[in-house]
Amino acid sequence: MAESRRAVVIGGGIGGLTAAAALHARGWRVTVLERARSLEPVGAAISLAPNSLRALDVIGLGDEIRALAAWAGDGGLRAPDGRWLARTSADAATARFGDPLVLLHRATLITSLASRLPAGAVRTAAAAALADPGGPGRPARVTTPDGELEADLVVGADGIHSAVRRALFPRHPGPVYSGFTTWRLVIPVPGAEFASHETWGQGRIWGTHPLKDGRVYAYAAAMAPAGAHAPDDERAELLRRFGDWHQPIPAVLAAARPGDVLRHDVHHIADPLPAHHLGRVALVGDAAHAMPPTLGQGGNQAIEDAVVLAHHCDDLPAYTAARLPRTTAIARRAVRVARLNLGTGRAAVAVRNTVMAALSKAAPALFLRGFEDIADWRPPQQPYASQHDPAGNH
Repeated sequence: MAESRRAVVIGGGIGGLTAAAALHARGWRVTVLERARSLEPVGAAISLAPNSLRALDVIGLGDEIRALAAWAGDGGLRAPDGRWLARTSADAATARFGDPLVLLHRATLITSLASRLPAGAVRTAAAAALADPGGPGRPARVTTPDGELEADLVVGADGIHSAVRRALFPRHPGPVYSGFTTWRLVIPVPGAEFASHETWGQGRIWGTHPLKDGRVYAYAAAMAPAGAHAPDDERAELLRRFGDWHQPIPAVLAAARPGDVLRHDVHHIADPLPAHHLGRVALVGDAAHAMPPTLGQGGNQAIEDAVVLAHHCDDLPAYTAARLPRTTAIARRAVRVARLNLGTGRAAVAVRNTVMAALSKAAPALFLRGFEDIADWRPPQQPYASQHDPAGNH
């Protein structure tokens, strides 16, 4: 019976925990193996779009996350001198897609997802390796420090440098450097008043957004050699690159301490995998389709993957068929957007800004229309979280 089936999830990030919660809600016995000592995520904040909010509805978490929406009023795209190149509003986005855009700290989302699982389902400090992907009549096998586990389904949610992906597809070239690095920070900025925005410069971008808890989420990106680091500290590097841009950027940098700033190079999977499954193993999130963050869809697509996988848990080829074309198209679009908003040619940047401003005036809903085929997505199943409570009582 379905209640006796066992799923092992390798990786306790957003995609892994969502998959675990969705499978648990369907009656699976789920074990999540996370190699880190805690579930505290690496990173700062995450933007959840209407598509992933609908996916979270499937496990009964959508409304809890919607309540954290902080974006209100106008926002949009700016130039480094502060000029608005394109404007939109929270109300317009909600009206168009039926849901808000929610920015929240990754730790908040991780905590909420983990709350949907029974006690003991998540094992931290538990490095795991795929020993056998399994097949018809043969369970998959996963090795752990405490011994070997057999599973009817293994979910590879172990990130961009996924060992599960390498085990399944050893000839795949894996991720490549995207050409740029990113900085992120979440801090209080007393007295800061601003409209949510992203600012595009020459080979550089900056974003500043409010969070529900009163803090500010800021991120930046710039073309840089792989593996580069500031000669002093990353806050000083941000001051050199962005300190003369419009407010509230100088105010954010003035409020930041060097230890507040996270820096990570960006990699993506340029060559799509032949499938998102093999045997009894399915890949979700960055393990399957790592993409640049320029569309804000990496975590959103991982959440989509998770609920679609739970829907197709008895037919993994159907899971691949549902996810591979969509994630490939979105990943390729994210690469194209990165080339546009991180362009380095002075003339090309001037033309880009002029075109963006002209199109925004002629068609104010341009940004929203360009996001339609992403944000309009809906999960293949209705919410079923009410069938099983988070504590594991059925």
